[in-house]
Amino acid sequence: MRSLSSSKPLLSLGRYYLLHVRSFESQPTFLNTYYSKLTFNDSQLIHLLSDHRFREARNLLDRMPQRSNHGRVIHLTSLISKFSRNGFINEAKALFEIMPERNIVSYNAMLSGFVQCGRISEARRFFEEMPERNVVSWTSMLCGLLESGRVCEGKRFFEDMPEKNVVSWNSMIGGLIKNGDLEEARLVFDIMPVRNIISLNTMISGYAENCRMKEARVLFEEMEDRNVVSWTSMMAGYCRAGDVNEGYCLFCRMPERNIVSWTAMIGGFTWNGFYEEALLLFLEMANYEIRPNSETFISLAYACAGMGFPYLGKQLHAQVIVAGLEYDDYDGRLSRSLIQMYSVFGIMNFACYIFNKNLNNSSVQSCNSMITGYVRIGQLEKAQYMFDISPIRDKISWTSMIDGYLSTGQVSQACHLFNNMPEKDAVAWTAMISGYVQNELFIEATSLFLEMWAQGVFPLNATYSVLFAAAGATANLDQGRQLHCMLVKTQYEFDLILENSLITMYAKCGLIDNAYSIFSTMVFRDLISWNSMIMGFSHHGLANEALKIFEAMLKSGSHPNSVTLLGILSACSHVGFISKALGFFKSMRDIYRIQPGLEHYVSIVSLLGRAGRVEEAEEFVMSLPFEPGCAIWGALLGVCGFSETGVEIAKHAAKKLLELDPTNAPAHVVLCNIYAARGLHMEEQKLRKEMGLKGVRKVPGCSWIQLNGRVHEFKSGDKPHPQAAEVLSLLFGISDK
Repeated sequence: MRSLSSSKPLLSLGRYYLLHVRSFESQPTFLNTYYSKLTFNDSQLIHLLSDHRFREARNLLDRMPQRSNHGRVIHLTSLISKFSRNGFINEAKALFEIMPERNIVSYNAMLSGFVQCGRISEARRFFEEMPERNVVSWTSMLCGLLESGRVCEGKRFFEDMPEKNVVSWNSMIGGLIKNGDLEEARLVFDIMPVRNIISLNTMISGYAENCRMKEARVLFEEMEDRNVVSWTSMMAGYCRAGDVNEGYCLFCRMPERNIVSWTAMIGGFTWNGFYEEALLLFLEMANYEIRPNSETFISLAYACAGMGFPYLGKQLHAQVIVAGLEYDDYDGRLSRSLIQMYSVFGIMNFACYIFNKNLNNSSVQSCNSMITGYVRIGQLEKAQYMFDISPIRDKISWTSMIDGYLSTGQVSQACHLFNNMPEKDAVAWTAMISGYVQNELFIEATSLFLEMWAQGVFPLNATYSVLFAAAGATANLDQGRQLHCMLVKTQYEFDLILENSLITMYAKCGLIDNAYSIFSTMVFRDLISWNSMIMGFSHHGLANEALKIFEAMLKSGSHPNSVTLLGILSACSHVGFISKALGFFKSMRDIYRIQPGLEHYVSIVSLLGRAGRVEEAEEFVMSLPFEPGCAIWGALLGVCGFSETGVEIAKHAAKKLLELDPTNAPAHVVLCNIYAARGLHMEEQKLRKEMGLKGVRKVPGCSWIQLNGRVHEFKSGDKPHPQAAEVLSLLFGISDK
């Protein structure tokens, strides 16, 4: 288990990848409605009360089976509680009013009904009119005030209570915690005359929910008797605070567990990104024959999405159906989790089915999941339709659509949405800036960044990272330095992503020493940090420095990936470390278990060719375990100029390349140059004639220079620049006259 070395080991998920779900012919229909729990007379009674047929309701009460007066009061009081609990508060009130006799319990049942349904003002009037009150009445009214957020009124009410029991004190503590007044709750907790386990659990839960685990742990350790609630609150609190290791250790020590405990731990794993562990724990739970509930499946749906296992997600959904939980999704959270899961998988027909089935319970979260899902699979029209019909659009809705259009190069549509976005946050600005950079609109990206500042929106670290990438891509050192200065002035701490971006930017802009300076002062490095530095040294031809970084990386315990080895091969290629490069290439499979990619094969071809060993390069190409494509043949053709005997190999490589891509301009040009260099002018002229007949035109070379904040671009063969004559005169001492 990741980062959970102190806990008991869990088996690999691969062994359990397919959850066994029994096949079933038809889905059971669940109709456990409220009415099915009532007797025939009780059902008649609620219908009469709903229709305001109070005389007939009273007559029905008189005709009910004979009970003593006391028994009748108990029966009708229980009906008031049942009606209220299930939302029939008006019917409960009508029944209370036609009751022949009432007692204090009847009044308390009606008061509790008003409180449970959130009708606090009506509850307060009813409380004031009650002929008799006891501690239950006062406590019920106190809970109603605190539950509705009327904290000041609740405090005065608590002080005025003629009698308080431990339930009253616990209610006061719980209400204060729920309203965010944890310090006041602790004061009440400290002065309460008698505490029980609920008092301690309430206070521990309050600390845990606010991630104040030190204070929660002190109370937990002081408890003489702990129950499953105590343990679960602590475990869930540690997970909420991000300390999953400690949460799992507590879970393993729990003397007893219930479904809430298991679900809390599964959720703790899921919300902290330990998706595999969440799924494994669910499988372990099955061994204890504990039936999962809706909350369990909600966490598991997000875990499946995080793992990217669509088949596992479908089987999980099947279990939800078998358990009948689709019909018990009263708040829509289960359906939202399934919509999110299928949207992440890109299985939008399933997501759409669940969405349409739960339209009455749909939320902005579900709409956003649908929009993001359609964007992910490139169906922007459907994403736009979902965006248009969404009853509520938040910042995520707008940003998802903007990002979707930018990812497909539809910049104008993205700009239109961005300009019409009612409220733009830093994420939306960053998405737009990033989209400009992705579409190589670097000037527009910089302008939008300046506008972002002017609008008073503080840039995110991700905003700077995107712009550092743009500065590196265009070798715009001035812009990169200015951004770095802004960052130093406005940010006290740099995160890992920012530091990695700075390394790459300075390396691409030619200041490899600056890049290494940032790298050497990093407190923590990830794989991207190591790769960025290795690539930087490689591109500057500093092979020995790249190899030293690679050795330091291995000593740190970081495992290289394909990018790491590509940087090492490239570094060796630049300085002719042939044997070392071939050794590293062999070690990719043998030691590091990395499958070489196309770019690695191209690097070896380039390595051998640069060393003048073109014949070996050709042999390497011919021995590849797959049919070479344009990239491989192009690389071989490109290195033929390094050998005096490479003409025939060049012809062979060009033939293969032109069979795959007949109008490949670079291939024609390289072969022409090889012919010219070897004095084969007849072949050169013949090939150039073929180029003309095919209409092959080489894209002219381009270079640029930045001066006084302006980029000056120069293309091969033309003189469009107004100061071209002056530039040529300075460079070559010639004048264009």
